[in-house]
Amino acid sequence: MWAAGTLDALLDCWQRDPVRYPHPRLASTAALAALLLAACGGAEEPRPSEDAAPLVSTLATAPSGGAERLRAGEVAAARASFEAALDASPDQLGALNDLAVSYLVEGHPDAARRLLDEVVSTGSPPEQQAALVNLGELYALEGYLPAAQAHLETARDIDPARPGPWYALAILADARGDLPGARAALREALRLDADGAARAGFAYVYAEERVHLEALIAEQAGDPAGAAARWRELSQGRFPVLAGAAQRHLAGE
Repeated sequence: MWAAGTLDALLDCWQRDPVRYPHPRLASTAALAALLLAACGGAEEPRPSEDAAPLVSTLATAPSGGAERLRAGEVAAARASFEAALDASPDQLGALNDLAVSYLVEGHPDAARRLLDEVVSTGSPPEQQAALVNLGELYALEGYLPAAQAHLETARDIDPARPGPWYALAILADARGDLPGARAALREALRLDADGAARAGFAYVYAEERVHLEALIAEQAGDPAGAAARWRELSQGRFPVLAGAAQRHLAGE
């Protein structure tokens, strides 16, 4: 079953051109994103808000295959892998989550949001958790930090033993100037992710996301030189909110 917003979008396309676009009840899960992009607006350049605070994106499929290609920057190959997985197993929505991340990486936030809404609506708890983290990323990119916080807290509460939401909460808290909250969330993330597998599986929409997380981890690990190098890099980045966070750390606040 499609989520309400997704179904409305597909119905609108079908009603405008029923010959070209199938009725949504006949569309496969893998065809959803292609319809949303090709039929309903196509590409758009990413334009983050002035108040944007990029976080991280969480992938829900195995670390090989499409996820590995996406992290390597091979977005088209990753997308083909996710679509093939959905065609083979339409009810396994981890691939739909990861397909949404691929669209976000390429600057299609509206299509990504509709796919993530579908995962939250019908996915398993782990799939819902990943999608909620990624919706938090979307809201943070739009500058709606309280909404991002709410999505991340909901994701955390689905299964507090999974580290992904804790990392995202740590990054968001730091961006908002809540250093004690950031450190507490990061300590919990690192405790749950002792082998680093969760953070190795993140996808980054912007390079600043990786730099921010690495700076926080270096600081937590007692590596002031490594942390300072990353804070300096982040302070020169394109996001004022993250630059401000970096400057607070460099000033020793």
